[in-house]
Amino acid sequence: MPQLTQEQDEQLACTDTEKLLSLPFLSPENIRDSLHAYQLAKRCNEKRVMAQAVSWGMRQARINSISPGIIVTPLAKDEFHGPRGDFYKNMFANCPAGRPGTADEVANVAELLMSDRASFITGADFLCDGGATASYYYGPLNPNK
Repeated sequence: MPQLTQEQDEQLACTDTEKLLSLPFLSPENIRDSLHAYQLAKRCNEKRVMAQAVSWGMRQARINSISPGIIVTPLAKDEFHGPRGDFYKNMFANCPAGRPGTADEVANVAELLMSDRASFITGADFLCDGGATASYYYGPLNPNK
């Protein structure tokens, strides 16, 4: 997905939940496919968590999010053996971890974030994808290489 403008990021972060779908760039005619919709939803989550850190901080609380990659679940197993199976096999083979993640690995990130060891972390999104996103931008998964 191409970068959003600063104005679009701010709209995702600060627009009342009930009004998000009225934003022009989120209207159905501007959504290319389900992947694009998913990418916009993830971006919205990231920006809303960042914006909410301000108000949560005033209450002496923290807020963060975790963005897992493909995690071994029954749904992921179906995807792996479905029509997009070759896409996932290629992604796993060409990401730094070389495999999908597990629920326990995501839980480990959550445990850290909820502990006192993370008391200075707020408003952040933690990408937990075995390096698949990094490989997409800078490695063998980059479609422009």
